[in-house]
Amino acid sequence: MTTMEWINKYQIIAIVRGLAPEPMQMLAEAFDKGGLHLMEITFNQAKPETWQDTAASIRMLRDRFQDRILPGAGTVMTMEQLKLAADAGAQYIISPNVDVEIIRETRKRGLVSLPGAFTPTEIAQAYQAGANAVKVFPAGSIGAGYIKAVCAPLSQIPLLAVGGVNEKNAAEFIAAGCSGVGVGGNLVNKQWIAAGEFDKITALAKEYVQALAR
Repeated sequence: MTTMEWINKYQIIAIVRGLAPEPMQMLAEAFDKGGLHLMEITFNQAKPETWQDTAASIRMLRDRFQDRILPGAGTVMTMEQLKLAADAGAQYIISPNVDVEIIRETRKRGLVSLPGAFTPTEIAQAYQAGANAVKVFPAGSIGAGYIKAVCAPLSQIPLLAVGGVNEKNAAEFIAAGCSGVGVGGNLVNKQWIAAGEFDKITALAKEYVQALAR
């Protein structure tokens, strides 16, 4: 499958921030058991010293979960981060904003571009610059009604809902016209991870999958 086929099939991208490679591997196992097969590993803009660790986590996912988890990089805002992510094996590049240079370089490298936008103008600009799909962020603040309204004139542009998406409203965003959703927060529960309660994460992952299957 191509990267976009993965996204269209599995629909849920788990957003992971600030996790070391070892618990990252256990988290990936939990997601895989729960039916989630897309993981976005984010860069921390305030801590450049962690960027190599982010790349290492992406590389670990690529090497150990080749046919089970498709890794991507999140919060990519510089060319340095894009290069680190691409070299590590990220298959899709996600940003919180519309940066035409990042979009074009991502596509030039043969990777899928998923920039973040909010208004119809930004969404259209991102798509015209070469984005494969556009992340509407923060989607939870405005709700599925906004997505439905935007999809009417911009139906040719695949959208992803990110920010404030949970197991209770994820299906609403898909029904409104989104191709997929990005989920962090309660799904990547740091307390459960610290306690080694990965079975709870698997159970919650299954809830997300079942919610979108209805």
